[in-house]
Amino acid sequence: MITVLLISWLIVVGIQLLYVLFIFSRTAFSPQPAVPAPDSKRPVTIIVCAHNERENLTELLPLLQAQQYPVFEILVMDDRSTDGTQAYLENGLTDLSRVRFIRIDKEHGHVTPKKYALTIALKKATYPTVLLTDADCRPASANWLAGMADPLADTDREIVLGFSPYEYRPGLLNLLIRSETLFTAVQYLSLALAGRPYMGVGRNLAYRTSTFFANKGFYTHKNVLGGDDDLFINEVATGRNTAVCLDPETFTWSKPKETWADWRIQKRRHLNVGKYYTTGNKFRLGLLTGSHVLTWVLGLAVGLLVLVMELTAHSFTQTEWLLLLSATGVFGCRLLAFWGIVGRISHRLAHTVHWLLMPVMDGMLALYYGLAGIKTLFRQRNKRYYWR
Repeated sequence: MITVLLISWLIVVGIQLLYVLFIFSRTAFSPQPAVPAPDSKRPVTIIVCAHNERENLTELLPLLQAQQYPVFEILVMDDRSTDGTQAYLENGLTDLSRVRFIRIDKEHGHVTPKKYALTIALKKATYPTVLLTDADCRPASANWLAGMADPLADTDREIVLGFSPYEYRPGLLNLLIRSETLFTAVQYLSLALAGRPYMGVGRNLAYRTSTFFANKGFYTHKNVLGGDDDLFINEVATGRNTAVCLDPETFTWSKPKETWADWRIQKRRHLNVGKYYTTGNKFRLGLLTGSHVLTWVLGLAVGLLVLVMELTAHSFTQTEWLLLLSATGVFGCRLLAFWGIVGRISHRLAHTVHWLLMPVMDGMLALYYGLAGIKTLFRQRNKRYYWR
């Protein structure tokens, strides 16, 4: 049993080291050209879906209006808002000439609310490229639109994946949110750069409307709450048609949840859609997450084993000592590689988590993923949550 434990630990740590060195390093060291001059040949429709977001819209829309880009429009989908959003959009857009809006007055049983709103928006978009964000997001600069649209100059590119960090707040919850957001970005950006894109985030995502309709939009998951970004990208993205944007000027900053209850509801929706991913993507992500959790779980088990054997005056065989030293060495290499490479990515991605906290983030995420996996096994099915 000791030999099996040590070999298992060596294998999972080795898998982790391979991911860090050969996949994550792509985001850490991938060159990112500066935001180019805007191109009037690629007009864009910015889409914002909003449900009771009047306060956020009053802050966001002027920032979108100020984007340095020659031809674009801003399309707001007012989804059954009751907070005065409609009145603001009807009467408060005097200085926002690029903004227009569509009001949705009721739900439709055949599709979830946000997917319905997005589908209508894509049908009504004036221009053939759309850039998506949320009402509670803020573009990092006036060059956000230009940077996200530029990769589509390549006619083979149909999708652009952006990054959306969460704002800093004091406390453990905010650290966990920023850590999980960073590591999710490490995964989806790195795998996209490796030619295996599997998701994007709707807070910062661009694609061609022709791609949406050629693949029947959200048809295969129209009744699944969530997934308007990651499930769609999971179905249609390929290594050839997908680009990644890492320039800090193209990020969109988001407001984090401030209570554990609100954050749990958000994460339930996110975790629920993962089961609809393609088999290949589920395997790659399962291997990554499972090996991450087991790296720490088996490491703790080995540590306890060594302690027990010391206290009971038992000793390892020569083979067991060799395995222990090998696994411990690989674990140390993996820990340092994670610290250095993911720390560099965090530096590139708006300093989301301080590099000194990388080991803390590493262990904390292993615990989080392990508990989330256990909870998913026992979660009651068919719970419904609104798309926000």
